[in-house]
Amino acid sequence: MTLQLDISYWQLALMALDYGIKFVMIGVVPSNRRPSSANAWLLLILLLPVVGLPLYLMMGSAYVSRRRHRIQQLAKAELENVHVDVPDYPAGSQLSDELESMVRLNRTLTGFPAVHAHVRHLWADYEMTMTRIATLIDSAQQYVDIEIYAVAWDDTTDRVFRAIERAVQRGVHVRLLYDHIGSLKYPGYRRLRRRLRDIGVDYHRMLPLDLFRSRWRRPDLRNHRKVIIIDGQVGMLGSINLIDRTYLTRRHVRAGRKWVDAFVELEGPIVTSLESMFAVDWYTESGELINLEPPADLIGARDDGNIVQLVPSGPGYQAEPNLRMFNTLMHHARERLILCSPYFVPDDTLLEAITTACYRGVRVDLLVGERADQFMVQHAQSSYYQQLLEAGVRIWEFPAPYVLHTKFALADPGLPSSVGVMGSSNMDMRSFTLNYENSLFICRGSLLDQLHDLSLAYFAVSRQLTLERWSQRPWHRRYIDNVMKLTSALQ
Repeated sequence: MTLQLDISYWQLALMALDYGIKFVMIGVVPSNRRPSSANAWLLLILLLPVVGLPLYLMMGSAYVSRRRHRIQQLAKAELENVHVDVPDYPAGSQLSDELESMVRLNRTLTGFPAVHAHVRHLWADYEMTMTRIATLIDSAQQYVDIEIYAVAWDDTTDRVFRAIERAVQRGVHVRLLYDHIGSLKYPGYRRLRRRLRDIGVDYHRMLPLDLFRSRWRRPDLRNHRKVIIIDGQVGMLGSINLIDRTYLTRRHVRAGRKWVDAFVELEGPIVTSLESMFAVDWYTESGELINLEPPADLIGARDDGNIVQLVPSGPGYQAEPNLRMFNTLMHHARERLILCSPYFVPDDTLLEAITTACYRGVRVDLLVGERADQFMVQHAQSSYYQQLLEAGVRIWEFPAPYVLHTKFALADPGLPSSVGVMGSSNMDMRSFTLNYENSLFICRGSLLDQLHDLSLAYFAVSRQLTLERWSQRPWHRRYIDNVMKLTSALQ
């Protein structure tokens, strides 16, 4: 009898705890969170509290984002604001009222103005890009700053690291920031750190997970930025990582996957913006201040008509500047939208902006990979295809086994109202909320035409996905897509 009473007390206690947790979380989870994200977390916690609650505490809490925001503000306070006296956009540029409003939005949310840039080249060949990076490093006289998501010293990147080694030997200061988790999973990581130390690279891991040294970060936050700066004169940004285009894992090699990317090489005042962003991230991880100088040339010594604006984003920015920029661009389009993203998992606002453009008569073309390199992303992404196709979006699938990894968006290419975005950001909720990203908002200039030409090359080898063909997919594919769609909202 006593044993039965004990069991009953335990059952009542566990039941009370279970309902108590659920009751509390219903009031906690929705705070400052999108309804779709809140509903997904609550569904997981209510159905599987033993799994859902620990995951939420580890990855869903907004505390980490608030903490990163405080760190970012501290870093900005310690560093001189080199753009404080720079106008929102170059004098005499005569931007339309709408474009001026878009620039002002980005400036308000990030602090970076629109400035002149000379586009040296848009690199779209993987091997040639690696060779060009090595050549630029060989030309460095003072310093090289590199911030990259994934880094590996392999046969493809060896030329880059040998150039870095030569640079250090002649007295060039090479700083390297890379994402800890983003690089940890690739072969040779432990040896990589030893080799970096041996050749004298000043490196730090971004967002490191190191329990032995009490360095704990929310494990789903990533530094996804991709930037290279040479002597404050030349900058590169885009989608490429410092790793072989197979990404080295057995799974990718066995499947024959090869990444397709783009990197733009720039000079002019925009390089100061890149330096400023890098300096904040460097201070965040190292505690070391980098001396910055205001942009020396606001007119552009080699003006080819490009006016661009750096739009960084991540947990340090609470107003989601990246997402707001993309939404504004979608609403700006009058005749054509071209979207290219390897991981296309939009939030409700972006999905509505894209489908609304279709209903306004805008032609929308979406370039995605035929088969993503990640199972969950593949199915979460394709869960939106039915709605997109029914709204009139033309979906183009870049052929597998190639992974289309380039990220850009163009509104009204070829028209005077044309604007665009390119950089490290995918069009997914992770990039908009969890990842540190760098995007280049392009107000005008030759880079818009070059990106349009690149999109035409991608269209030429891609296959259009029709609503008729998509409607014939089996029921189990629909089911998996819908389940994975739920996971995409767990932020």
